[in-house]
Amino acid sequence: MRIIIDMDEVMADNFPSFYREAKERFGIVVGPEDHVGKKVYDLPGLAGVRKILYEKGHFRDLPVIENAVEVIRELYEHYEVYIVTTATEFRYSFLDKYEWLEEHFPFIHHSRIVFCGDKSIVHGDFMIDDKAKNLATFSGTGLLFTSSPNLNERRYHRLNNWLDVRDYFRQERAGRTLDEA
Repeated sequence: MRIIIDMDEVMADNFPSFYREAKERFGIVVGPEDHVGKKVYDLPGLAGVRKILYEKGHFRDLPVIENAVEVIRELYEHYEVYIVTTATEFRYSFLDKYEWLEEHFPFIHHSRIVFCGDKSIVHGDFMIDDKAKNLATFSGTGLLFTSSPNLNERRYHRLNNWLDVRDYFRQERAGRTLDEA
């Protein structure tokens, strides 16, 4: 079984840098509750926050989402796990993201990392992503990882955090084992 895992807002948390930029550059204090159903840079007066995505080092210094390392390591032991991340729009994101993965997820082999511009080319059994548009073109089971911009989305099974991911796949493995017996 193949699991496709998105990076931004699933493994790596972009929001603290957006909040910091909003405050430092625009004097606007923003939190998760302020952008339910939308991106931080879609808020009035914050379109300029998006430019940090084009800056060298942005993707390199993001914090890891809680429990991601432990749960992905566990999944990696039981499934064919691929990290699939959009990287072609942001010039510096290739190296930044690769180095970030090397540091925080050294157990993921380089052949299991896919940089792309359109995730519709990816195939697998499960995809964990925070964007419904990526799940909409996926041929397997789409699993929506909770993020402020997607809180209004209702079309996909929702996983609120990495402990939910662990529970989901433990149940999947237990069900598969029972079905195979």
